[in-house]
Amino acid sequence: MNRLLSQDEIDKVFRRSRDPNHEDRAKKAVQYDFRRPDRIAKDQLRAIHLLHDNFARNLASSLSAYLRAYVAVNLVSVEQLSFSEFIQCLPSPTCMVSLGMRPFDGNAVLELNPSLVFPLLEMLLGGSGKAATRINRETTEIEQSILDALFRIILNDLKTAWQGVSNIAFVIEGRETEPQLLQILAPNEAIVSIGLEIRVGENSGMMNIGMPSIIVKMLRHRFDQQWSMRRTDASEEHQQQMLRLLKPTTVHLDARLAGPTMDVADMLELKTGDVLSFDFPVGQPIRLTANGTLKYEGQVVAQGRRRAFFVERLVTDP
Repeated sequence: MNRLLSQDEIDKVFRRSRDPNHEDRAKKAVQYDFRRPDRIAKDQLRAIHLLHDNFARNLASSLSAYLRAYVAVNLVSVEQLSFSEFIQCLPSPTCMVSLGMRPFDGNAVLELNPSLVFPLLEMLLGGSGKAATRINRETTEIEQSILDALFRIILNDLKTAWQGVSNIAFVIEGRETEPQLLQILAPNEAIVSIGLEIRVGENSGMMNIGMPSIIVKMLRHRFDQQWSMRRTDASEEHQQQMLRLLKPTTVHLDARLAGPTMDVADMLELKTGDVLSFDFPVGQPIRLTANGTLKYEGQVVAQGRRRAFFVERLVTDP
């Protein structure tokens, strides 16, 4: 139905056409990448970072108990990538598993670098984990079977970390050694990439996790509702669990007597029977470190035919 414009409406049209800022406002637009429709908000990324930071700490305790060695796990990065970009960042060959994310209809990826896999395999088979040469080959079926127990520990801690948001069961659905052959997602599909560094003794390597952004985005309301309500202080039950996992692990103790400096000329003249004088008072306590961290002060004593350390004080603030 046609109608005539009033004089007031006509004046508004003319005023709008003469307004220089109106055109600028009309030109303002937000860039949208149709290849990545599942971009995640920054606040949710921060929540994911915090979630996997807790996962890293719990995993360090679990692996330390399982391997009976000190294990450090550090969260390195949380970022959004396309699946093809994620695959290109992985070494070849490597150790990968595709994961079902039940009850959701989607797949995640978990990858362990070869620089970490083979030292871990040696430790699981009773060795020290100190490889003489760097191994860069595909894992055999027998080696993959041995690694299954390790993956179960990782996935159990990952499930526990996500329970505050959603009860996701991570299930191994396939294995692959060549990243380019893993085709569980479309190349342009957006994923959340989580990179963690695992250090065991002198060995270190990366563990990478890739999750579909569309599933993570679906859970945004649960992040808002539940993650913000999580307590920052560890419960007594959680502390007891951490203590139980840490008790079987071993640490390296080191007690050193700090001495003076000496000229090279004087050192070359040393012979059997010479006595070196240390500028160290007899009553001053000696420091004892555990894995390089100062823990105790005391004295070196004799116990039978062996040297021992008498603990005088626990250092609470190194």
